[in-house]
Amino acid sequence: MNYQVDEKGFYGEFGGAFIPEMLYPNIEELRLNYLKITAEPSFKKEFMELMVDYVGRPTPLYFAKRLSERYNTKIYLKREDLCHTGAHKINNTIGQILIAKRLGKTRIIAETGAGQHGVATATVCALMGLECVIYMGEIDIKRQAPNVARMKMLGAEVRPATSGSKTLKDATNEAIRDWINNPENTYYIIGSVVGPHPYPDMVARFQAVISEEIKAQLEEKEGTEFPDYVIACVGGGSNAAGAFYHFLEDENVKLIAVEAAGKGVDSGESAATSILGKIGIIHGSKTLLMQSNDGQITEPYSISAGLDYPGVGPLHSHLHQTKRAEFIAITDDEAMQSGWKLSQTEGIIPAIETAHAFAVLNKKQFEPNNIVVINLSGRGDKDLSTYIDYFNLR
Repeated sequence: MNYQVDEKGFYGEFGGAFIPEMLYPNIEELRLNYLKITAEPSFKKEFMELMVDYVGRPTPLYFAKRLSERYNTKIYLKREDLCHTGAHKINNTIGQILIAKRLGKTRIIAETGAGQHGVATATVCALMGLECVIYMGEIDIKRQAPNVARMKMLGAEVRPATSGSKTLKDATNEAIRDWINNPENTYYIIGSVVGPHPYPDMVARFQAVISEEIKAQLEEKEGTEFPDYVIACVGGGSNAAGAFYHFLEDENVKLIAVEAAGKGVDSGESAATSILGKIGIIHGSKTLLMQSNDGQITEPYSISAGLDYPGVGPLHSHLHQTKRAEFIAITDDEAMQSGWKLSQTEGIIPAIETAHAFAVLNKKQFEPNNIVVINLSGRGDKDLSTYIDYFNLR
């Protein structure tokens, strides 16, 4: 089985580029150039220097001793929360803004849900001196206020998306409309492994630095490059794609993708795409998509702003269909309790998105000698108000 994208941008039957004619020149320019640009020695040099000196890579692979004792297995945490800006998102924005500059673009747009991708985009725009516009759902702006303030401090304009559910899907719609209206000078930095080809492949390649480092760090710590399990949360799926990337072809490594069940898979308020989704097209990509019987998109729900997306990246749809990865849905309550437990067991407050991944520890039975790697994709500072309200911490 092949888990890489083919020349037309498909993972199995998922992917492709289903776009309006007006977007074709933008997408084609990127498709024709992204692999050539990223293969240039000058690009590789600048990218790696920024990864090390600006982002702070490699991030630690931390052995979580107390968590391991609690679950009687060997648990490692890949500390992407220690990246500059507090999440894995900056791995991708560094790569894409270097491409944008080489394509001669002077204006950057992006969408964001939890605000982590928006902050990462605003950060690299400030670093490179480029104009930056971030689209964000009106509801997400209210529940992620600290990240909104950070984006503004970094010089970005934050434009609210006020249509639909006023969350990530609608922010993405607004960003695409902007791109159609400004094709000459504008580059759209998509934050996840979603959208038309080549975005899913390009973002996965930039995030693959995560699994590349896991292999080298495990070799040093355990004498093997290969864990028994890799676990990551999935909204669009960028952190999971990065954590899985170098293990996709080795089926001895079990991959677990964790989705948001919200208030329950059957509650009508959920974002469990692999369970509730059917094949459809969203934001230029054929993938699994939550939709009604007549094809209308079903509004997703999750307590985590980064996971309430009605679709999932086409790579993940392929991993689900081929059963290469196991998909597990975690409710709001299970995620919040796991975030609390990690905070009090290891002294690490995770983003609520990431907290979903930790809830799997209560769902699976691991052997004492298993090596379990959880991608700790973001820190929980931005979610403190939600934690405060949920646990009544006032």
